[in-house]
Formats: sequence, C-alpha cells, structure tokens
Amino acid sequence: MAKKKKTVFVCQDCGYEVPKWLGKCPGCGAWNTMVEEVVAPETGSGSSGSGGLRLGLSDAQKPQPIGEVAIEDLPRFATGSEELDRVLGGGVIPGSMVLIVGDPGVGKSSLTLRVCADVARAGRSVLYVTGEESTRQVRMRGDRLQAIADKLYVVSETNIETIEAHIENTKPDLLVIDSIQTVFKPEVQSAPGSVSQVRECAVDILRIAKGKGIAAFVIGHVTKEGNLAGPRVLEHIVDTVLYFEGERNAEYRVLRAVKNRFGSTNELGLFEMRDIGLVDVPDASKLFLSDREGDSGTVIIPTVEGTRPLLVELQALVAPTPYVPPRRTADSVDIKRIQLLLAVLEKRVHLQVGGCDVYVKVAGGIKIDEPAADLGICVAMASSFANRQIRPKTIVFGEVGLSGEVRAVGQADVRINEAKRLGFEHVVLPMKNYRQLSGETRGIKLYGAETIGDALKLAMPRS
Repeated sequence: MAKKKKTVFVCQDCGYEVPKWLGKCPGCGAWNTMVEEVVAPETGSGSSGSGGLRLGLSDAQKPQPIGEVAIEDLPRFATGSEELDRVLGGGVIPGSMVLIVGDPGVGKSSLTLRVCADVARAGRSVLYVTGEESTRQVRMRGDRLQAIADKLYVVSETNIETIEAHIENTKPDLLVIDSIQTVFKPEVQSAPGSVSQVRECAVDILRIAKGKGIAAFVIGHVTKEGNLAGPRVLEHIVDTVLYFEGERNAEYRVLRAVKNRFGSTNELGLFEMRDIGLVDVPDASKLFLSDREGDSGTVIIPTVEGTRPLLVELQALVAPTPYVPPRRTADSVDIKRIQLLLAVLEKRVHLQVGGCDVYVKVAGGIKIDEPAADLGICVAMASSFANRQIRPKTIVFGEVGLSGEVRAVGQADVRINEAKRLGFEHVVLPMKNYRQLSGETRGIKLYGAETIGDALKLAMPRS
C-alpha cells in the first residue's frame, strides 16, 4: 500500500504555511491565496550506528578569525549600460545574483537582452534562458534591438535540471533567466510559479552562480499591487534587487536598487524607450525641466539620488471648491506629506487652504521621497494659492519642521552646482546651509531662510 503524501497549504503571496485550507492568510491577510502543495520527504543526514555524517572540510572551508579573512577588490565587468552599472555599484560581480522586477511591458527583457549582447561583444560568454518565449521570438527581438552577438547563446527551457546541464556545456560568464516564475524543479510537487517552485529554483540558481562564479540576472514578475510575485524570501536569497518604475506607454523608465550587497541602494538609473529598446539618459536634469517659466505654482527643486543630483519640476494647483471635504491629490509625492505641509502652511503662515482642492505632481513622473523637497512643495502650493510667480531661474530646497522652521539638508553643494551648470541664478535654501556655503559659491546667488515665511518672501518677492 502506497504511503500517503503529506500536504500543506501555502500562501502564494507571502509563503505562510498551514496544515489546512483557510480563506484568509494569517501571515499577510490576503484572501483566497492558499494553495495545496506536497511536502518533500525528509532525508536523514546520519546513519544508524555511525554517529551521523562526517564531512571532510578543506582549509578554505574551515572557520577562521575575521581579522585573517583576505580582503581584495571584487572584480567587476561592465554591462555596456552606464546607467545599469551605476545602479549596480560599478558593474556586475561574478558569482552575484541580480533580481530584476517590474510591470509587464516596462522593458525588463529588452534591457537584459541588450546587456547580454554588449557583454558578449566584449568577449564574454552569455547564456539567455527564456521560459516565456521561443528562441525565434528572442531572435526577432534581438534583430529589432540590434542585440546580435556570436557569444550570446539562447535556449528555451523551463526545467532547472536541464538548464544546469546547458550551463555546464556553455560555461557562461553571464546567465539570464527570463523569468523565474516559469522555471520548475521536477522533485517539487507543485506548479511552476508557486511559492515552493520559485524558492527552490532560486536557491539552485544561486548555488550554480556562487559555485561556478557566474553572474546571474533573474527576471521576476510583480503583482497588480506592484509587489514581487512569489515569496518575499526570494528577495533575501538574491544579492541585488532592481525595480523598474514607469508606465508601459510612457517614454521614460526609472531603475532603482532596493537591495544591493555590493553597492548603494540610493542610486537611480534613467532610460528612454525608443525603437531600438531602452537607451541610457546621461543628462537627467534636462529631461525633467520644461522650457516654460514663470507660471504660478511651478517650482524647480534639486533632489539627490545616491551620488546623482537631479533638478525636477514640481507643480501645484490650489483652487477653491464648494465641496466638503476638499480633495487632496498627489502624483509621485506622498499624499501624507502634502497633508502635513498644508497644515504647517495654514498654522504658521495663515494660508487659508481649508476650502481649496490641492493637486501636486512632479513633471516627468519621477518619485520624490526625500525631506529636502518639503520647502519646494510649500512654495509651489503657496504660489498657486496666491497666483504669484516665483522668481525666475530659482531653485528651492530644504526640510520643513512642524513649527515652520526650515532645517538644513545634506549635499547642498552638489545641488547648487547642478543648478549652476544648468543656468540657474538664485537658490532659496536653509539658513544653516547658507552660512556654510555663502563664502564658497560663486556665479549663483544664495538666499538663506530660517522659517517657511522667510522662504516664501524670498522665492516670491513683491515687485
């Protein structure tokens, strides 16, 4: 009589396991995500009478004092995309595993195929494993993207064991899996894309990458909420997680690192979608600035993403409304921050915005989450409310406290130098930053503000 297989119910969103089916996951609270999966049989690590399994360890595998661990620079190789290299921390490290996720159609496959071709042209061997398309489809896209190279090998396969055999034969320097949700392991009794399959296949790919010194790029899907599809443990397995931002019909894409064991997580890469695929955008500040100037409610703010300064145009519209409560809408800015700053304006500057609809957006769609944008948001909303123009060729930055004070921010000199490069002549900034930089900056005029009221007077002087 065959032994009955043990099964558990696993949440497909978070990986939480329960012995019986539940409508609501106790782990993440999602409904109808529990799927029955077979538990693999446990294998003992020891044998009877032997005292357990004994392993012979080499000197390199034995524990050693941390002070005796050899320190050397991690070797990197370029991907052919300066923007991607920037986000990765300077290039790709052999033996690392990079997870690239984003909405369907955002350009994940296009970017990775272009990178594969550039790496192959540089003399390295590349294996592109596709589980969603045929090799003919990949070839057609390669022709369109001009991504054809002799050392770029393509195979359509979903079995992780067969993929490992292809890796043994081709011995690539770069491996691309498109996508992890299509790969399956025969020993795991569940459908491809399930929590168990994604987790086990990711561990196998990591083992191959680390053991053979292969750089692995893994493409992942996202849910309708924008989260990574599959277990969150997948993000802990890989070395780097890159998120693509941007609408599929929009012209520009933003690539951010939300996890990076070999570099900063504050870096940002910008790409433009053209007929030949995603192309690097080297001068991002010009991208987000329009030629129009002088409209009320429009202000230029300098943000810093990692080591990269960006000048972005922030727009606000404050209009009276007969409806109660008035609407508060924000695009690319946290709506809670807008509500907080509106309360500060009403309390500290006596700006009567309680009966007005307020709309705030960032031109170009780039998301802003640093406190240095607070002062620019306040100036833009006050400018729209009073219907007064902001001083021409002016940038504004600073953090705003609840008492209305303007607090200093970091990398003020980097922001000012970027503004100077693009022809701006005036800067409204926190008084502390002004005192530190007033004697060092030439060719641009600085205005220090201690309170939000001072900043409004300096940014919108009366003629």
